[in-house]
Amino acid sequence: MTESPLDTTARGGLAGTATPPSTGDMELEERTSLRRVAGLSTELTDITEVEYRQLRLERVVLVGVWTEGTSEQANASLVELARLAETAGSQVLDGLVQRRSRPDPATFIGTGKVEELRAAVQAAGADTVIADGELSPGQLRQLEEKLKVKVIDRTALILDIFAQHARSRDGKAQVELAQLSYLLPRLRGWGEALSRQVGGRAAGGVGIGGRGPGETKIELDRRRIRHRMSKLRREIAAMSTVRETQRGNRRRNEVPSVAIVGYTNAGKSSLLNALTDAGVLVEDALFATLDPTTRRAATPDGRAYTLTDTVGFVRHLPHQLVEAFRSTLEETAQADLLLHVVDASDPLPEDQIKAVRQVLIEIGEQRHGRMPQELLVVNKTDAAGDLQLARLRHLLPDAVFVSARRGDGVARLRRRIADLLPRPEVDVELLLPYTEGSLAARVHAEGEVLAEEHTAEGTRLHARVGAELATAVLPFALAGSTGSAAGDGAGR
Repeated sequence: MTESPLDTTARGGLAGTATPPSTGDMELEERTSLRRVAGLSTELTDITEVEYRQLRLERVVLVGVWTEGTSEQANASLVELARLAETAGSQVLDGLVQRRSRPDPATFIGTGKVEELRAAVQAAGADTVIADGELSPGQLRQLEEKLKVKVIDRTALILDIFAQHARSRDGKAQVELAQLSYLLPRLRGWGEALSRQVGGRAAGGVGIGGRGPGETKIELDRRRIRHRMSKLRREIAAMSTVRETQRGNRRRNEVPSVAIVGYTNAGKSSLLNALTDAGVLVEDALFATLDPTTRRAATPDGRAYTLTDTVGFVRHLPHQLVEAFRSTLEETAQADLLLHVVDASDPLPEDQIKAVRQVLIEIGEQRHGRMPQELLVVNKTDAAGDLQLARLRHLLPDAVFVSARRGDGVARLRRRIADLLPRPEVDVELLLPYTEGSLAARVHAEGEVLAEEHTAEGTRLHARVGAELATAVLPFALAGSTGSAAGDGAGR
């Protein structure tokens, strides 16, 4: 396998040593300051006496089932699983792929292949097997019994990475909700101590000493988990209301919004830094960004808009995460423009685009079918070969090709964003007294100034503004000008 993304130096370093470190640099230093040590247990406290299935990833073997597509796609999926495992803090020792029409319902790969996998695990000295897919509770149990090592699936691995990287209160709540949704059907008891206890005839005539409360420890834990999930959903809904209020304020102020979406590690945070100098965390690792970051930006002609960096997507993104992060992902459905970032250096960028659009369509359907306009941005052109770039230019003729790390193409991207953002709709001619400086600043910040002249009476402006601002400046509209149109636009 290639070197671990955790050992790769983060992009976007500071130019001078005297410059104070940015927020992203400090977060990256904190994230990499403490890592798991191979051979030491990382098992955390269980929920009461039921196995919580905390991941203990040190030395792992990967296994996948190739059911459709080409062998190149199957291998790319396993390579991606290896990067996920490395991001979680493990060492990948081996990877196996089996060709089947569909996964085996009992053991995922079939009884005969389980023996081969067990031999590979013992030869490599691994303590964990990661399956490239979501395993049913029965498949998990069967594989662990036969392999005698910890077995987890792709979903549990991604949830573990999200748990490591979540920092905000909102992000931690959403990750915990996704983990509990995954955990609930997979609770397992420890032997007869947790078997069902009933009394009377249902107990087979055991009589005295055989009667019990009728509720097992597992059922108690399931009830507690459901109670915790309900509480988390209420907290997430309350935090979603706060975000909706913030979005409402931006809409009232006629500030357009742009959301950066794309596959994980496509360079979305680097692009945000290149466009706004935000200084957010940039790391060559999967799912480095979980908490959305919003920054203010401006078009080359001076119009303000907001730019939001969102969580990355991945093939077969667990539905628990999509559901838990729905309130965060709705930021994309509310945007006026989507910057869909594609990794030019990836061997299969078409599959990345397809995976991202599938999630976007699912989110858009929840918002009554509304999908914002999309602009494809092919990033990391500095890391792709000339042949790959030529193929992508032919495949994606309307895309903008940039290198966020070097700054290539960023100026052209800014111009494309300015062309695609909605423009203010009301044309006004104003004479603003110099005492109305704040109103003049609003016209510059929220509108599009076409002409400006400073006279003895005040500042004369010809501008296009939104409906709400048109109402505010209506008293200063010049007689006989398009000021009447401002009133019409404000009433729409």
